[in-house]
Amino acid sequence: MQVAPVLLVLALALATPSSSAERKCVLTGSWINDLGSNMTISIMNGRGEFSGSYHTAVTATNNQIKISPLQGSQHRNNQSKQPTFGFTVNWSFSESTTVFTGQCFVDKDGKEILKTMWLLREKVNSLSDDWKATRVGVNVFTRRRRE
Repeated sequence: MQVAPVLLVLALALATPSSSAERKCVLTGSWINDLGSNMTISIMNGRGEFSGSYHTAVTATNNQIKISPLQGSQHRNNQSKQPTFGFTVNWSFSESTTVFTGQCFVDKDGKEILKTMWLLREKVNSLSDDWKATRVGVNVFTRRRRE
């Protein structure tokens, strides 16, 4: 039996990139959504808590858009390759708060994608205006660059 062909086959098998199902989706880094908003998630601690910033591309106010802080947490099951997460953005330029919840996926091409749903609550001046204080939506984020 020749050793060289066996070693070559073994080396090729080990050098083959792992499939997207084996890649872990990592939340930290820079992301852009389908509306052009930019989000950066900083280093995550051991409890799955993270912070960062959100620069929205859209607003329902006439105020100048400013970068806003976010706080969140990833599901604590560190073994999950496609974790669920949630975060809150307290908008720096309006009296409103948005909560996002979602899941981090790796698609068949190895691209990381965040699928999210959000709920925005803005301040209103009276109980009778409560009906117009809440909006909901969905966003898809893709990684701006691999870090």
